[in-house]
Amino acid sequence: MGGKRRLVNCIAFDDSPFSKEYHGPVQVVATVYAGLRLDGVLIGSVEKDGYDAATQLVEIVSKSRFHEHCNLIMLQGICLAGFNVVDAKKVHKGLSRPVLVVSRKKPDYQSMRKALFEKIPNGKEKWKIIEELGPMEPCESCFVQRVGLGREEAREVINFFCINGNIPEPLRTAHLIAGAIGTGHSKGRV
Repeated sequence: MGGKRRLVNCIAFDDSPFSKEYHGPVQVVATVYAGLRLDGVLIGSVEKDGYDAATQLVEIVSKSRFHEHCNLIMLQGICLAGFNVVDAKKVHKGLSRPVLVVSRKKPDYQSMRKALFEKIPNGKEKWKIIEELGPMEPCESCFVQRVGLGREEAREVINFFCINGNIPEPLRTAHLIAGAIGTGHSKGRV
């Protein structure tokens, strides 16, 4: 591959399910992949509708034994634990790793903005983070936002990891584990 980097050692995050009425910390699960091999699982938490997602993800990764091994961070959407918006640029800067945000379908930004402005304290500041990252772009079988990697690199990552559906395997696995932790069993689509 010459001087071209391969972004196949990654840590991928998803959150556990929770009820609408719930307030407090929500568990997040990270799967650690070396190529197509699951190498580990990390568990942490972020506050429901809070402001700590980027800080917590940086801490989870940097304190893990997988920190040096990892060359890419993947996120299942830009929000964890409801509207705890992940500042992907802050994660990129804090870990010196590219960040790829992945979604099976294009988000409904109009509904998201309305919910943030009408229902979430300081929602305007959270919306600013989403706006600064830019809209999700189609990439193979899904939609992505990216920080620290080019469009072609994102496409290669998606093609490499999408082996059992339209979502990269590290995110699919994180989703299954997070679902089982939250409800006692895994279910549904990512």
